[in-house]
Amino acid sequence: QVRLVESGGGLVQAGGSLRLSCAVSGSIFRIKAVGWYRQAPGKERELVAHIASSGSTIYADSVKGRFTISRDNAKNTVYLQMNSLKPEDTGNYYCRFASTWGSGTLVTVSS
Repeated sequence: QVRLVESGGGLVQAGGSLRLSCAVSGSIFRIKAVGWYRQAPGKERELVAHIASSGSTIYADSVKGRFTISRDNAKNTVYLQMNSLKPEDTGNYYCRFASTWGSGTLVTVSS
């Protein structure tokens, strides 16, 4: 059974940075893609960034140039480095792997 544990959320001022981590249990980590999603209050969950097993990446237009997704296959962990944060980046951030969702980590960006 796959289990995901996100961490790294918190309160930060606009312009600040945070790094989120998603630790994935299971031996199939290195052959699967992983995605970071976020859900702001009253809005639908949206894809923020995605990294394939090859390392190729996709980003939402709203975070391009500010966020970087990466993976460490030796640690079964995916990271989301978030720089130049804006108040509109506020929300719960979720990791998704092999159709399994983590429980999320809250990011709050104050203006």
